[in-house]
Amino acid sequence: MADDPEFEVPAGLFERVEEIKAGMAGLKAQLDEVAAAVNSVTASGLSDDAASSGAVEEAEYATDSDGPDTEKEWQYPPFILLLDSPQYDKELRALTEWVEGVLVPGYLAEPSTDARWCHLWWEHPVAVARLHAVWLAWQELTDPASCGYTGPSVWHRDHLDPTMRELRGSTGPFAGCTKGEHQIGHRMPGLVPSAWIQGED
Repeated sequence: MADDPEFEVPAGLFERVEEIKAGMAGLKAQLDEVAAAVNSVTASGLSDDAASSGAVEEAEYATDSDGPDTEKEWQYPPFILLLDSPQYDKELRALTEWVEGVLVPGYLAEPSTDARWCHLWWEHPVAVARLHAVWLAWQELTDPASCGYTGPSVWHRDHLDPTMRELRGSTGPFAGCTKGEHQIGHRMPGLVPSAWIQGED
């Protein structure tokens, strides 16, 4: 059995990891604030459907009570990869219904080496993130009240087509998935890239 390759840990790597962790904690705190604001709006009389996660047909406003001239701030749908359970599970279930009910039967042809697809797509975080984004855009751009008659065309051109090229291409997240096989770790490098290794002084 071959020995594992030896490499030096770059200076400051652990400190950078801690900075990233702190940044993610800050993002989570902001997300918690948004969730609390949505819950307060729901409790004040809106139906659960209108305030449910993933609903973008009508964006809700959060208002500041400091005075009559305070500006209103938009509340945007959360990025799915920042959600924790059970919110992530709920959002993924809704996304799965759309992918399996609309996207797969309506837009996906038979998978091939030039147009890949994984039947376990939800196990690929990159695929989940991209499909969630294209689904949010679909919700907004297929509603004539918010986008007029050109919304579906814009959705196909600016959202669906680029997403499908990225997901189904030979270098996309399904690159290692073929008929009868499924790989979720195939894009991880086997060795640390040489650019991460500090040169000797």
